[in-house]
Amino acid sequence: MTYKILWAPLRWTEDRHIEPDSVGEHCQAILADTLEEITTVQWQTCDALVSLTDVPEPYRSQAHNCRIFVTPKVGYDNIDIKAWAARGVPVCNVPDYGTMEVADHAIAMYLSLVRGITYHTRQLIQSPSENWQPIGYKFSRRLSTSCFGIVGLGRIGMATALRAKAFGMDVCFYDPHVENGRDKALGVRRVEDLAELFAQCDAVSLHVPLSAETHKLVNAQILAHAKPGLVLINTARGPVVDLDALYDALKSAQLGAAALDVLPEEKPVNSEHPLLKAWVDREPWINHRLLLTPHSAFYSTESMYDMRFLGGQGAAQYLTKGVLRNCVNSEYL
Repeated sequence: MTYKILWAPLRWTEDRHIEPDSVGEHCQAILADTLEEITTVQWQTCDALVSLTDVPEPYRSQAHNCRIFVTPKVGYDNIDIKAWAARGVPVCNVPDYGTMEVADHAIAMYLSLVRGITYHTRQLIQSPSENWQPIGYKFSRRLSTSCFGIVGLGRIGMATALRAKAFGMDVCFYDPHVENGRDKALGVRRVEDLAELFAQCDAVSLHVPLSAETHKLVNAQILAHAKPGLVLINTARGPVVDLDALYDALKSAQLGAAALDVLPEEKPVNSEHPLLKAWVDREPWINHRLLLTPHSAFYSTESMYDMRFLGGQGAAQYLTKGVLRNCVNSEYL
């Protein structure tokens, strides 16, 4: 028997051998560029769906033969997992494709800020001779004197902790959902209260999924407890941080700097938000204190391959062997 796995739609135009290779000999990969080009028969006969975004209800209702839905990424807040569960369909993600990249990115952002990488680069672009000043950056610090805090000690949080430890930093974490003992295994410290974590750390890196619990988790109340000069790093999800509160904390100098790979509003970015507008206009108070990257922490050639291959592989393993991994809606099934 040949199972049909439908990519609805496939976002990538190159290397289209990856998806067929991922599903093995007992499955057929059906690739579509848009939802509209998928035929009614393809919807009705597919055994699995793979998609970065959710499938709207008019199409979902046609996929009555679908046995599994795989979103080939870590986050699944844009998937209606309850609706799929109501149809008896498990929803699975791919939590391991960009773990190392995001952890690397978080540490790289901190290094760039405390070592003045972007500061010196911008200064030298303006005038290489006049700005050849190695001691001009006032935020430089020795890494081994830093206390590095992590919010969310899952896969990426743990990988980030190990990297911070390798630089000799004192690493602590806040995560009420982590069992006792993980701190001992990693050689890091548990902090029981989020405000307490912010009060003792020189840097705090966020590694939590977006949920009702984590929406605006970092808000004005939490930032008020921040140790002076703290660097906030967010490579998780934009809405985890209250951007208005971050603006106030930076402008009042409660925070030393922030490094954001994600924003509450993306595609399009809200360029009129006071924080972003001040950054774009290079207002003196924010100059060299905000580092932005375009939701690129996950990206590498290797991670993109893993995303595409592991998504198809996960669907194929369930169809051919009954192996279900990384199911995110089991509580509703």
